Amino acid sequence: MSIGTGLAIASSGLSAIDQQMAVVSQNVANATTPGYSVETVSLSAETAGGQGSGVIAGPATRQLNASIQAQVNQSLAQNSYQGIVSSTLSGIDQVMGTPGQNNDLPSLVANLQSGFQTLLTDPSSTVQQLSVVNSAQSLTSQINTIANTVQSAVQSIGNTVAADVKKLNTTLATIGSLNAQIVNLGQQNKSTADLTNKRDLAIQTVASLTGAKTISQANGAVSLFSPNGIELPLNGTSQVTVSSTASGTAFSVGGTAVSFGGELGGAQQLVNTTLPQIQGGLDSFSQALSSRFANTGLSLFTDPSGGVPSSSATAFSASITVNPAVTANPALVRDGTNIVTNSSGAVLFTPNPPSGPAGFTGLIQNVLGSALGTTTLSGSVQPAAISTYSDASGTATLPYSGSGSLTTVASSFTANEATLSSSAKT
Repeated sequence: MSIGTGLAIASSGLSAIDQQMAVVSQNVANATTPGYSVETVSLSAETAGGQGSGVIAGPATRQLNASIQAQVNQSLAQNSYQGIVSSTLSGIDQVMGTPGQNNDLPSLVANLQSGFQTLLTDPSSTVQQLSVVNSAQSLTSQINTIANTVQSAVQSIGNTVAADVKKLNTTLATIGSLNAQIVNLGQQNKSTADLTNKRDLAIQTVASLTGAKTISQANGAVSLFSPNGIELPLNGTSQVTVSSTASGTAFSVGGTAVSFGGELGGAQQLVNTTLPQIQGGLDSFSQALSSRFANTGLSLFTDPSGGVPSSSATAFSASITVNPAVTANPALVRDGTNIVTNSSGAVLFTPNPPSGPAGFTGLIQNVLGSALGTTTLSGSVQPAAISTYSDASGTATLPYSGSGSLTTVASSFTANEATLSSSAKT
């Protein structure tokens, strides 16, 4: 071996070691960089005529366990799903009130009942009449607060979905661009490690948003598929679209419906199923509250114009209030507001006229025995509260009967919300 050949071999070895050290230095510098995977440089002997002629350093490659990477992406999707569900329902939990603190619906109904019981002992007491009105206002205020919180959650989720879909499409286009660069470098036998790290970080973003799965291609590119098997567009010319209507939120790719996990899947579950059930239960209770009082001769709970909803309860919880006429004249909680008749037209209750006895107890007894009880003025069992509501699937049914007293209906609604919240967070 000539001196020149020996020096060339030594020089190639030193060059290869320099490349290895550069990669080691890069690994150390990026130890905390999100999405970065450790890289290595493989060395091989270069020969000429059966004789060693130097050392060849191959392109930097990543050391990565594909199975663990898939598990990480799945975990990101699950955490994002639970994150939006938990934060949304926790906000509703907070306004539902706490049993025993006189701020939950069953307690507020009980307070109203207690007020009427006290009024029964002295129907002429203007102080107690006003106290009953105040208790009724506390109840409607709590109903309004819950309804407004649910609607605010729906609006907030809508904003989140719009931003997420925009981010998703941008990230998918980025992955498509990186795919092209990676394939090109691979064909030139150059390192694709840095670009692949960038692509994996982008894939993590998509997984967090959608729960998408990744399929590697032989040429180094990847394809992404939604949980229901729809390939996500990476070419930048086609995009994921979202449609949000009164019936719910839906995603599609090129006109084909697509279902997601991740944050978008959690948002869809909330808007399409969970929140409509909470809203439906609250509307049902509100309508039962209004109609049962009106059917005993006291239209205490109405819309702002003083009207009582019939069989439809949609969105009533957001507008339910104490009848303005009662607010202006609290004595009506003793005297009543309307005549009540049975199905045959027979009069069951007539309001106490302004010149009537100050000790009139007929209405108060009706309220305690019927509106807040379990039977109508005719003696039949109180009809169950409305059990149906609308969600993304069409007409849905509440998972509880809505029968019993108003306190029972309020308790059923409250318990169902707690169950929904607890199960959705796990």
